[in-house]
Amino acid sequence: MTTVDPHAPVISIRERYRDMVSDRWLGIIAPQPDELLSSWLHRLAYANGVAPRAFARVLGLNPGMWSAALDLRLPADVANLLSANTGIAHNQLAAMTLSHDLPRELLLPLRNNGPQWSSTWLQFCSRCLAEDAQPYFRRRWRLATRLSCIEHGCRLRDRCPSCLGCIAVFDQAELVPQHYCVACGYDLRRAPVPYLSPTARTLDRCIDNFCSLEATAHASFGPLLIRRLLSMPSAAGGYYSTMMLTSLSTSARTYCAEHLSRPSEWPVDDENDRKARRLWHLVPPTSDHCAWIELLANALGRKGGLPGASEVKKPGKKIPYLLGAYARMSPGPGCRLPPELIET
Repeated sequence: MTTVDPHAPVISIRERYRDMVSDRWLGIIAPQPDELLSSWLHRLAYANGVAPRAFARVLGLNPGMWSAALDLRLPADVANLLSANTGIAHNQLAAMTLSHDLPRELLLPLRNNGPQWSSTWLQFCSRCLAEDAQPYFRRRWRLATRLSCIEHGCRLRDRCPSCLGCIAVFDQAELVPQHYCVACGYDLRRAPVPYLSPTARTLDRCIDNFCSLEATAHASFGPLLIRRLLSMPSAAGGYYSTMMLTSLSTSARTYCAEHLSRPSEWPVDDENDRKARRLWHLVPPTSDHCAWIELLANALGRKGGLPGASEVKKPGKKIPYLLGAYARMSPGPGCRLPPELIET
C-alpha cells in the first residue's frame, strides 16, 4: 500500500473549469508501442506540469527508483489511481510492465550507479529517440540480452555519452522531457551510434527472436538456455569471464557477443566442423522455436566446454555456423547477410 503525503503536489482543475471538463488529469497521453511503464509515467508527469521526482509523491510513492520499480510490480492502488485519472485501462497499464512476455532472469537489475563496466537498469537507441514524435523508452531495452535496436540495427547505449551518467529520469527535479540527461542536460537523441559488428548483431537478433517468456516456458530446454545466456561472459572468455551477463554494461556485453560470434575466436575446424558447415541447410526452420532454443543452448555450452542439452550425445554446432544458417533463413527486412557468415 502507498501512503498519502499531505505535502505532495496535486494535479487539479481550477473551479471555474470544472463544468467544462472531467475530473481526470488534463495531460492525458496514450501509451506507445512497447513503451515501458516508467517511460509513460515520466511523459505523463511532464504533460501535467510535474517533474518526475515530484510525481512520485503524487502517486504516494517514495523517491528513488520509484518508476523503475513500478515496471516490475504495479500495486493495485497505484494502478487504480492512474486508471481513474487518465482513463487508461488496467490491462493497458499492465501491458507496459515487465510482468509478462519477457524472461525476468534476463532483465537488467535496478541499478543506476557503479563502475563503467557494470550494468545499469535501462538502455536506449538514440536514433529511435530522435525519430519519436514524443521520445519514449522501450520495454525490450531492459533485457540484458538486447544489444542492438530492432528498427535500426545499431548498438544500444546505457549511459550518457557526455557525462557517462546512467539514465535516471525518475530523479529529474526539473520540468524537462525525459530524453535529456538528468546529470548534465545532454540531449540523448544526439548520442553517437556505437559500432556493432554484423555477426554480433545477428547473434543479438537470433537470441531476441527465440527468448520470449512464452517460448522459453514451453520449451524443455528453455531454462537451460537462460542459464547459458547468463553465463555468456564465461563462454566468451577474457576479462569478464567470471561475471554474469546481467551484471555487465552494454559495451561489456557487446565484447562477449563479439567474441562468441566471430569464427576466428573458435578453434580450428576439424572434419566434423566441416561437415556441419556443409549441412547448415538441415537446421530447422526459424519458426520451430523449441528446436532453435535447444540449438542455441547446445552452441553456448560447446563454447563454454559444457555438456550438450540434448539427450543424444551429439556435439552442438559452433555459434558462427548456427548464425550463418539463421542469417540465411531470417535476414530481416533491409538486412544483408554478414560477410563473416557467408562462408560458414
